Amino acid sequence: MLIRAPEPDEESSRVADDQIHTLPRCACHIKRMILSELKKQRGIAAPLIPMNSTWFAKTAITTAFLGRLGKLQLAAGTLGFTFANVTGFSILAGLCCAMESICGQAHGAENHKLLHKTLIMTTILLVVASLPISFLWFYVDKVLSLFGQQREIIILAKKYVVYLLPDLVVTSFLCPLKTYLSSQGITLPIMFSSAIALALHVPFNMFLSKAKGLEGVSLAIGLTDLSLTIMLALYIYVTKFWKDDDDDNKTTGGDRGEWWIQTRSDWLRLLKISFQCCFTGCLEWWCYEIITLLAGRLPDAQRNVAVLTVVLNFDYLLYGVMVSLATCASTRVSNELGGGNSRLAQDAACVSVVLAVVAGSVGGSAMVAARGQWGSLFSRDKDILDGVEKILLLMAVVEVFNFPLAVCGGIVRGTSRPWLGMCSAGGFYLVGLPLAVWLAFTAHFGLRGLLLGFIVGSFCSALLLTVVVGRINWDDEAVKAQRLACENTEWTPSE
Repeated sequence: MLIRAPEPDEESSRVADDQIHTLPRCACHIKRMILSELKKQRGIAAPLIPMNSTWFAKTAITTAFLGRLGKLQLAAGTLGFTFANVTGFSILAGLCCAMESICGQAHGAENHKLLHKTLIMTTILLVVASLPISFLWFYVDKVLSLFGQQREIIILAKKYVVYLLPDLVVTSFLCPLKTYLSSQGITLPIMFSSAIALALHVPFNMFLSKAKGLEGVSLAIGLTDLSLTIMLALYIYVTKFWKDDDDDNKTTGGDRGEWWIQTRSDWLRLLKISFQCCFTGCLEWWCYEIITLLAGRLPDAQRNVAVLTVVLNFDYLLYGVMVSLATCASTRVSNELGGGNSRLAQDAACVSVVLAVVAGSVGGSAMVAARGQWGSLFSRDKDILDGVEKILLLMAVVEVFNFPLAVCGGIVRGTSRPWLGMCSAGGFYLVGLPLAVWLAFTAHFGLRGLLLGFIVGSFCSALLLTVVVGRINWDDEAVKAQRLACENTEWTPSE
């Protein structure tokens, strides 16, 4: 007899049992990974979402006070703020986005000196950039006249922009402070400070709008930002700089000021990533502002600009959630890449994209549900209220695509290659805007035509950037991130 004849059956049975048990283990591993990543992202995004949402509520409050001053003041203030966004705030925010990748990867590599150094360098960069921007703002009337805006709106818009000049300098300090904390996952201080500043924004507006009208509303924005900047600066100085310097003194023999030292390579690296972030960020931001400027050239410009302004204020509230998810994605990806964890970075990216799709659908549904009541918060004009109710339906569709687009942009920023985000610009500027102009002015769809073109542009951009993210080589990005985050340190990353 063949005494070993039963062994293949036993072996086959054992292999089959192993295969059966392997599938549940794989499924459990994926489930644990998703739950673990959701928990990490919740810790970052949960404070950021109310913080950004309440902070963008500042714009809604400002718009409400402008609307109480009159239709002309509302249109002029909106146009002035649009100009300030296009030529100033978008540029500063774009330059500051480089901190998300550099500080995020430095935090993952536990390089505290690089964190502090990047904060100081970025603040200097933004203050220097604000100087030429401020000179441009003094000629806002000449620039707006080139776009065919109405003279009475231009005059008031210039006053609004000139009184925003102090806020330009304040923003040069505020943006780096917020990014410095959020890139390390420290979001609760930002949330509480923003809530306090937002609470101050209402009395600032009540007092200054009565005292100086349109100019007072503009000044209130700067005072609110200044209060937030002071609170965050004090928190960082007390809890981060003193603590990290004391730790460094214990371990390095008192080299307390080393993080002040800035080399040529440090500046070249920061400028390279900052300019890429600024270019891609501005292209996305400007698309909204261009739509507003185009609305100013439609028939009945005051009504169309006012309607679009009220609609975009709802978008700003959702944009707070959108930016929070994008910042969370950038932070998680950059932290894991800085620590050399390519698989975890890929998992974080996948979970972030799925969350973005869900959040976009929920946000669009909220717009549809609130379309009948939203306009009454800003105006009593029946024409404006009717227009808001119709346009919100179209804007709801835009949000479904904008959320994944923003989160994918955050993912590529986390890899220190923000230029990949320029792929999304093709959808806006090569497809969306030309179609919007044709529908609005040639096909005479008016404001609805602008939004229809915007929908198509958002879809194309989101599709392109999702494909780009899907083709990222995460192992290569982890090696590059460790090399970047561990420069000028005394240790080398482990293999």
